[in-house]
Amino acid sequence: MKKTYLEFEKLIESIETKIDILKAAQDDHPSIDINTELKQLENKADKSLHDIYDNLSAWQVSQVARHPQRPYTLDYIEHIFTDFEELHGDRAYADDPAIVGGIATFEGRSVMVIGHQKGRDVKERQYRNFGMPRPEGYRKALRLYRLAEKFKLPIITLIDTPGAYPGIGAEERGQSEAIARNLYVMAELKTPILGVVIGEGGSGGALALGVVDHLMMLQHAIYSVISPEGCASILWKKQEKAAIAADKLGITAERLKDFGLTDSIVPEPLGGAHRDIPKVMKTVKIAIKRELDKLSQQPIDILLDVRYQKLMSYGQVTESGS
Repeated sequence: MKKTYLEFEKLIESIETKIDILKAAQDDHPSIDINTELKQLENKADKSLHDIYDNLSAWQVSQVARHPQRPYTLDYIEHIFTDFEELHGDRAYADDPAIVGGIATFEGRSVMVIGHQKGRDVKERQYRNFGMPRPEGYRKALRLYRLAEKFKLPIITLIDTPGAYPGIGAEERGQSEAIARNLYVMAELKTPILGVVIGEGGSGGALALGVVDHLMMLQHAIYSVISPEGCASILWKKQEKAAIAADKLGITAERLKDFGLTDSIVPEPLGGAHRDIPKVMKTVKIAIKRELDKLSQQPIDILLDVRYQKLMSYGQVTESGS
């Protein structure tokens, strides 16, 4: 697949294009030795990646989180889990392809895995509604939560959505109630819940899968009450100020970790998860196993108490004297 470069990666694109040209020339003329030139360019590309990715702004991080070649939920399911059996429908209205879920095997144990799915090409994106679930998607997730609780299966959620779908039909069918119901039910589910923000964590659309015992975020993922563009449109009436909004919102994994809103950060390969998918899959798998082992060792009553205390700690403020 041809690499897609972001706006701030133009220098890297230029260098890697030259590398590809040299490699093609070497294939056509094996007798020509261009290893020295290739090595120099590869070192330059590596240095450029470090210079850029060691100093990403919040807005640039959001662009990496939305990269079209970034791995999605079904990619993680394929690489990390086995024996995945997808379950469909909310048993009330319809099946929503924007949320996929089912029973799978992880490191020898049965688990329930549920996540948002955006879609890779135009046809699939339309089918998946660009990863924006409707109420039936959240009610499907709720059904799977209850099923996992019934059979004492740990739940793993993979969060990656711009937000819940705001269409008229979705609102008519109770979008807000469906999200609120999931928050309520997840808070008291008698089974361990582990969440991973793999890309975008957008507003209530993400929260409906985000009330968990341990929340992990990939290094270049984002989690926010509103998109930077949406925030800029409300505050300044200009989407062009999205970069300022992104910084003020504190949407990056590092900022959220400082705020205590996420529990751990999973490092990504240099240049983002899309640049080395096997490596990021291995890293995420190790992180999930580590945290799932910890959660599974805790008695349910203690797990629920810790989950409740964690939820109640959000939004605390300290008033200073006048």
